[in-house]
Amino acid sequence: MIKEKEYNNSKARFWKSVLIIAGVFSFALCILIIGNYFQINKADPVNTKVINTLVERLNQNPGDQALRNEIREFDLLARKAYFTNQWQIRFGGYLLLFGIIVMVIAVLMMDSTKNKVQAVTFVKDDKLPNTQRNARKWITIGGLLLAVITLIFAFLSHNELGNKFSQKDSLESNLNLNDSLIANSNIIQNSDTLKINSDTAIVDTSKTATLIEFPTAAMMSNFPSFRGPGGNGIDYHKNIPTSWDGASGKNIKWKTTIPLPGYNSPVVWGEKVFLTGANGTKQQVYCFDKKSGNILWTADVSGIDGSPSTAPKVTDDTGYSAPTVTTDGEKVYAIFATGDIIALDMKGNKVWARNIGVPANHYGHSSSLMLFENKIIVQFDQNNGAKVMALSTQSGKTIWSTPRKVKISWASPVIVNTGSRVEILLIAEPYVASYDPSTGKELWKIDCTSGEVGPSVAYANGIVFALNEYAKLVAIQIGDQPKILWENNDYLSDVPSPVANDKYLFVVTSYGEVACYNPKTGDKYWNHEFGTGTYSSPILIGERVYLMDKKGTMHIFKADKTFSSVGDPKLGENTVSTPAFADGKIFVRAGNNLYCIGK
Repeated sequence: MIKEKEYNNSKARFWKSVLIIAGVFSFALCILIIGNYFQINKADPVNTKVINTLVERLNQNPGDQALRNEIREFDLLARKAYFTNQWQIRFGGYLLLFGIIVMVIAVLMMDSTKNKVQAVTFVKDDKLPNTQRNARKWITIGGLLLAVITLIFAFLSHNELGNKFSQKDSLESNLNLNDSLIANSNIIQNSDTLKINSDTAIVDTSKTATLIEFPTAAMMSNFPSFRGPGGNGIDYHKNIPTSWDGASGKNIKWKTTIPLPGYNSPVVWGEKVFLTGANGTKQQVYCFDKKSGNILWTADVSGIDGSPSTAPKVTDDTGYSAPTVTTDGEKVYAIFATGDIIALDMKGNKVWARNIGVPANHYGHSSSLMLFENKIIVQFDQNNGAKVMALSTQSGKTIWSTPRKVKISWASPVIVNTGSRVEILLIAEPYVASYDPSTGKELWKIDCTSGEVGPSVAYANGIVFALNEYAKLVAIQIGDQPKILWENNDYLSDVPSPVANDKYLFVVTSYGEVACYNPKTGDKYWNHEFGTGTYSSPILIGERVYLMDKKGTMHIFKADKTFSSVGDPKLGENTVSTPAFADGKIFVRAGNNLYCIGK
């Protein structure tokens, strides 16, 4: 009995030591996490004001290479601070939980030991001094309160850090929108089940997007949407020009003034080119003759049920018509910052129109429309709710609508054929997700991004590439169980989207630097600086990449392991739109004009 008592006493002393060590460890973590919270609130790790001041100086003197390098160093430091703080907060929280768990185990073990000793010695609880019991009680309560407060501070620190970077993104991003409410939500989809009300089209739920013919031959012979067929940044035309000069008019076939402003990009089908323009009082769709540049027709978009009486506020760098139209050769479909969406026939006659709810975001709606068979795909990730919808091309009624648990996004849908099925790829904080275009069913998703997302994703050879400024570049191997193959944060973008094929991935930063990676391993082949920023997205055509910068210079370079320039022809007018390509010609929206480049 004596030996058992000694054993239990020894065991009690051991767990008491463990309890003290775990308690000191947890207390120290609490102090560090709380200190980190106050430090983040005292000093902005992003240094936004410093970087913005330097950027303003660079705008006044764009040739100052030393200043440009200084901005990059600050940018890199801010990014490292972000990732370091994120890691510290997350890891500190895990360690604190571990410490608390060890303390709980130690207390339980001590109690079990004490009970055994008491059973031998017949010591009664009522002899235990009240002061000791009260002391233990208040120490326990105090410790728990400190742990809870610390975890709250850790959560607030993480959120505050995210807000600072969101603010930073919003200052630098040149996409996007303003406030209001989403009105219509006609369908709610829950896993495999579709709930459809009377205002919706009929869905064939037995059909999944296993069709292999995407993009179709007709889509590939035209340029039907933002960044080409499916929005993946790939064009299939040949004999695209590599030499022109806007000043002398060399290889400038025509130039036509666009009546209303807009940042959307041209699309081409057959002999017609489409654009939109809008201001706070008027919305229009334009059709240009591809050969002459004459405006064949202008369609006013007005008088739509549900459209707001007053246009929502938008920022100047987004405007009221940032989204690019899409067409299937039978109709052209357009959406505006008011949430008005319209279908016009190829002669400009209205087929149908509806308002899907005024987009609720702080810049202006910019997500472009995409097409899959008889469905218009709408990415509608707003401040007061997020969803992806498919509207009938024939009636405009909602075919399916899938809610998304994401933050606001300005990216556009990308539709790709993976070889076994067709998928819609969307990006918004916190994840990249895939949807079945026939039913809207979520196929897979993976957490990998943050911030106010502007760039759309790129896809090639079973890998999705996603990035955002102050987040990271990730390569995702798709499938029902997607996984991140590699990630990098050296070159990121807040506006231009990446582009890839099976050999190369091209990432363009908004300050004018291009990096080429091995898409499978993430190894960087090269990086090259063009000296002028770009908001246009690169388009891959055969073995060449076409990239238009903000001053109207098209940088053409080979898709290769080493950088090799093909040419840098100048248009001579500022642009932020992405060009369209068709039949040996390039169509560029620059300033207030639409240009056709080619012979």
